[in-house]
Amino acid sequence: MFSLTSSMRYYLYSIPTDMRRSFYTLSGMVTNLMSRNVQDGDVYIFINRPRTSMKILHMEWGGLVIYHMKLESGCFKLPVFDESTNTFQTTWQDLMMMVQGVTMDGKVRKRRRNII
Repeated sequence: MFSLTSSMRYYLYSIPTDMRRSFYTLSGMVTNLMSRNVQDGDVYIFINRPRTSMKILHMEWGGLVIYHMKLESGCFKLPVFDESTNTFQTTWQDLMMMVQGVTMDGKVRKRRRNII
Protein backbone atom coordinates (compact mmCIF):
# COMPACT_ATOMS: atom_id res chain seq x y z
CA MET A 1 0.00 0.00 0.00
CA PHE A 2 1.32 3.42 -0.97
CA SER A 3 1.37 5.26 2.37
CA LEU A 4 3.10 8.53 1.52
CA THR A 5 1.19 11.72 2.27
CA SER A 6 1.57 15.46 1.81
CA SER A 7 2.27 15.91 5.53
CA MET A 8 5.68 14.18 5.24
CA ARG A 9 9.03 15.78 4.45
CA TYR A 10 10.62 14.79 1.12
CA TYR A 11 14.31 14.95 0.26
CA LEU A 12 15.68 14.46 -3.26
CA TYR A 13 19.27 13.26 -3.53
CA SER A 14 20.56 15.35 -6.44
CA ILE A 15 23.50 13.14 -7.45
CA PRO A 16 22.64 10.21 -9.80
CA THR A 17 22.31 6.94 -7.89
CA ASP A 18 23.05 3.34 -8.88
CA MET A 19 19.63 1.64 -8.89
CA ARG A 20 21.16 -1.70 -7.83
CA ARG A 21 21.41 -0.26 -4.32
CA SER A 22 18.91 -1.50 -1.80
CA PHE A 23 17.80 -0.92 1.81
CA TYR A 24 21.10 -0.82 3.70
CA THR A 25 23.13 1.01 1.05
CA LEU A 26 20.43 3.65 0.46
CA SER A 27 19.94 4.16 4.21
CA GLY A 28 23.74 4.51 4.53
CA MET A 29 23.64 7.20 1.84
CA VAL A 30 20.91 9.01 3.78
CA THR A 31 23.05 8.96 6.92
CA ASN A 32 26.50 9.60 5.47
CA LEU A 33 25.91 11.70 2.35
CA MET A 34 22.64 13.50 3.12
CA SER A 35 23.35 13.96 6.87
CA ARG A 36 19.83 12.84 7.75
CA ASN A 37 18.41 10.07 9.97
CA VAL A 38 16.43 7.49 7.99
CA GLN A 39 14.47 6.58 11.13
CA ASP A 40 12.88 10.06 11.36
CA GLY A 41 10.11 8.97 9.00
CA ASP A 42 11.12 11.32 6.21
CA VAL A 43 11.00 10.24 2.56
CA TYR A 44 14.18 10.04 0.44
CA ILE A 45 14.09 10.09 -3.36
CA PHE A 46 16.91 8.72 -5.55
CA ILE A 47 17.10 8.94 -9.37
CA ASN A 48 19.55 7.30 -11.80
CA ARG A 49 21.72 9.20 -14.30
CA PRO A 50 19.40 8.89 -17.36
CA ARG A 51 16.45 9.77 -15.06
CA THR A 52 14.49 6.68 -16.12
CA SER A 53 14.35 5.01 -12.71
CA MET A 54 13.37 6.30 -9.26
CA LYS A 55 13.64 4.72 -5.82
CA ILE A 56 11.89 6.16 -2.79
CA LEU A 57 13.10 5.08 0.66
CA HIS A 58 10.82 5.48 3.65
CA MET A 59 10.80 4.18 7.23
CA GLU A 60 7.35 2.95 8.17
CA TRP A 61 6.14 1.40 11.41
CA GLY A 62 7.20 -2.12 10.40
CA GLY A 63 10.55 -1.20 8.83
CA LEU A 64 12.12 0.24 5.72
CA VAL A 65 10.12 0.37 2.48
CA ILE A 66 11.41 1.00 -1.05
CA TYR A 67 9.12 2.13 -3.85
CA HIS A 68 10.74 1.63 -7.27
CA MET A 69 9.47 3.10 -10.54
CA LYS A 70 11.11 2.42 -13.90
CA LEU A 71 9.86 4.25 -16.99
CA GLU A 72 9.31 2.47 -20.30
CA SER A 73 9.97 5.69 -22.21
CA GLY A 74 10.80 9.29 -21.41
CA CYS A 75 12.52 10.49 -18.27
CA PHE A 76 11.67 12.13 -14.97
CA LYS A 77 11.61 15.93 -15.03
CA LEU A 78 13.27 17.10 -11.83
CA PRO A 79 12.31 20.29 -10.00
CA VAL A 80 14.73 23.21 -10.16
CA PHE A 81 17.15 23.10 -7.24
CA ASP A 82 20.51 24.44 -6.09
CA GLU A 83 23.13 22.16 -7.66
CA SER A 84 25.78 23.10 -5.07
CA THR A 85 24.08 20.85 -2.51
CA ASN A 86 23.49 17.11 -2.72
CA THR A 87 20.17 17.20 -0.85
CA PHE A 88 17.11 19.14 -1.92
CA GLN A 89 13.95 19.35 0.18
CA THR A 90 10.93 18.97 -2.07
CA THR A 91 7.18 18.53 -1.66
CA TRP A 92 4.56 15.85 -2.19
CA GLN A 93 3.21 17.87 -5.12
CA ASP A 94 6.63 17.95 -6.82
CA LEU A 95 7.00 14.19 -6.34
CA MET A 96 3.56 13.54 -7.87
CA MET A 97 4.39 15.82 -10.82
CA MET A 98 7.64 13.89 -11.41
CA VAL A 99 5.87 10.51 -11.24
CA GLN A 100 2.97 11.57 -13.46
CA GLY A 101 5.21 13.29 -16.01
CA VAL A 102 3.83 16.80 -15.61
CA THR A 103 6.22 19.68 -16.22
CA MET A 104 6.50 22.51 -13.72
CA ASP A 105 4.45 24.87 -15.88
CA GLY A 106 1.67 22.25 -15.85
CA LYS A 107 1.09 22.43 -19.62
CA VAL A 108 2.95 19.38 -20.90
CA ARG A 109 2.54 15.79 -19.84
CA LYS A 110 5.53 13.56 -20.63
CA ARG A 111 5.02 10.22 -22.30
CA ARG A 112 5.35 7.34 -19.83
CA ARG A 113 4.84 4.18 -21.91
CA ASN A 114 5.16 2.96 -25.44
CA ILE A 115 1.87 2.89 -27.32
CA ILE A 116 1.65 0.32 -30.10
